[in-house]
Amino acid sequence: MPTPTRCFMARKKGKPEGNSRGLSTVLMARFSALGDVAMTVPVIYSACTTYPDIEFVLVTRPSMTGIFVNAPDNFKVVGLDVKERYSGVAGIRRMVDGLVKEYKPDIFVDLHNVLRTNIMSVFLKLKGIPTERVFKPRAKRRALTRSTNKVMLPLISQRARYREAFYKSGLGITDSFKGLYVGPCKASAGLFASITSPKTSGEKWVGIAPFAAHEGKVYPPEMMEKVVAMLDEDAKNTSLRIFLFGGGGGERDVLDAWAERYASVTSLAGKKYGFPVELALLNHLDVMLTMDSANMHLAAITSTPTVSVWGATHPYCGFKGWHQTDADTIQLPLDCRPCSVFGNKPCRRGDMLCLTAINPSVIYNKLKEHLS
Repeated sequence: MPTPTRCFMARKKGKPEGNSRGLSTVLMARFSALGDVAMTVPVIYSACTTYPDIEFVLVTRPSMTGIFVNAPDNFKVVGLDVKERYSGVAGIRRMVDGLVKEYKPDIFVDLHNVLRTNIMSVFLKLKGIPTERVFKPRAKRRALTRSTNKVMLPLISQRARYREAFYKSGLGITDSFKGLYVGPCKASAGLFASITSPKTSGEKWVGIAPFAAHEGKVYPPEMMEKVVAMLDEDAKNTSLRIFLFGGGGGERDVLDAWAERYASVTSLAGKKYGFPVELALLNHLDVMLTMDSANMHLAAITSTPTVSVWGATHPYCGFKGWHQTDADTIQLPLDCRPCSVFGNKPCRRGDMLCLTAINPSVIYNKLKEHLS
């Protein structure tokens, strides 16, 4: 499996010009969840481009480092085990000591704002290193998701909140990110040779990621299979292939069964090809179908048109995919939506109407728009 890109420039002596606080090294942290880490990519890459003389160091979980492919030369991603090696207050202190010794940061930008990163901030401040953190609009989220007297106003995106944290650090960012793969050429087909041969002329590729972390964001699998069946029927008369993305366990069992039933379907579920491989494949798709999930964000940053299905959650919460259009978000105008920011709360109606009332043909027709 290809290894994650780990490009960074040598630390320069002295303080560079071009930023209001004369920074040389910016330390950042975002440990979870996968979709939130993926949403840092457009902001961090733009920051690196805006300030080429600053070294940007992101601390995250080891499993997340592979997302950052084709990174700018002045960016380094560091995967640290915060569950075992650096767990607890003592572990966080050891982690901070090691990061300060290795990178000598001038400032810490907390892109997570949870207990772990707040403790990091305390230890860094004790060492004289200033900190800034991303703001979480908890009150506005509650107003958006409560059962009565909802305030249905869109919140600014999570990416905008990341940019705001940099701005408070004295680093205004020019939005220069164009996708993980830019220019006339797509990602090398050799990267996903272990999955499939390169796309042939006239062939259309569709990706489907039908699962999410919480039930409130998952379109019923039996209904999603109808979408797959309609696409597979088209594949009998056209050059169409379907790639299924998912995890292990039950997800793998469902998607493997679909791959056995439908000739045009290939399942990647549970195969653990790694982010560099799957991102390269995503970049070659003509359209990607996802839930409000990490796969939505991963597909978006590869510049692939992304259609997403929303149930208990809502784009107004600020988690829509990078450059995703409103026309490509499939959702129902129910008064009870959104009932949750993350889709992790029981359905107040008890019937998940926000998902079960979406006809599979609506999803199929939206995909056909991108394939025609």
